[in-house]
Amino acid sequence: MDSTSSRSPEATRRKILEAAFAEFYKNGFQGASLNRIVEVAGATKGALFYHFASKQELGYAVIDEVIGPLLAQRWLDAIEDSDDAITDLKRAFRHFVKADINSRSFLQGCPLNNLAQEMSPLDEGFRKRIGGLYAMWRKRYAAALAAGVKAGKVKKDVVPRQVAALLIAAQMGIWGTGKSSRNPQLMTQAGEAICGYLDSLRP
Repeated sequence: MDSTSSRSPEATRRKILEAAFAEFYKNGFQGASLNRIVEVAGATKGALFYHFASKQELGYAVIDEVIGPLLAQRWLDAIEDSDDAITDLKRAFRHFVKADINSRSFLQGCPLNNLAQEMSPLDEGFRKRIGGLYAMWRKRYAAALAAGVKAGKVKKDVVPRQVAALLIAAQMGIWGTGKSSRNPQLMTQAGEAICGYLDSLRP
């Protein structure tokens, strides 16, 4: 790391966000330690509170600036401008199930779903931000499926909004199954079952 980067407030802020994401993912928001976050970030408590007024605000920023872009990279980019959502979603499911098993991150589940389960019942700011990400996710899946219907690659009687809602609920279940069972074979089987369901949507 060069000295200019280390002195940049924006670089420090980003390092704190990334360290906070990792800490929340490992230990949950309530169990997360600000001391561990600043230690990993190579920062100070003063720097953390300069950028974020509270742990709660840090949590909100992690959702907005780390988890949101990660969601887009993993799941939304896969169907961007797609008219064959079935093929693109199957490819994404298989890729990320395999990647998360190989990296062992499946043992920690889905970072968005983890926070949803932990914090949505407790904090309205978390609930709104998490709900907003899920709503965007459903909307984008529904749009891709609707484009597939129009292109003749998805059955005409499919209701895109309903299928989108089911797919995302199933995704959360697959990663939750991986986390709770710690069984990669079970997670792979669940992923393949979703791919089979997607194939059933073809004309």
